[in-house]
Amino acid sequence: MNPASDLNIEYVAHLARLALTDAEKQKFARQLGDILHYVEKLKQVDVTGVEPMAHASPVFNVWAADVARPGLPVESALRNAPAQRDHMIVVPKVVE
Repeated sequence: MNPASDLNIEYVAHLARLALTDAEKQKFARQLGDILHYVEKLKQVDVTGVEPMAHASPVFNVWAADVARPGLPVESALRNAPAQRDHMIVVPKVVE
């Protein structure tokens, strides 16, 4: 089976909400076909005994320490708010 031959680039573009020219459709169809062809090649690799992983190398927590510190003064936090009341930002009601 050739996954590239089954590729409907117009359908994919519609799902992605993209308006593509004919030249872009040809270019992206070729690129997506190459990707699908590569995935088919990867399916042929024997991975018996290989543990599944999310990353190729170990990932460690790189966040800074969670230390409490003073926040912005209210005046600074509200400086660019379009509307404010009682030291809060006023936003349109979105739930009935």
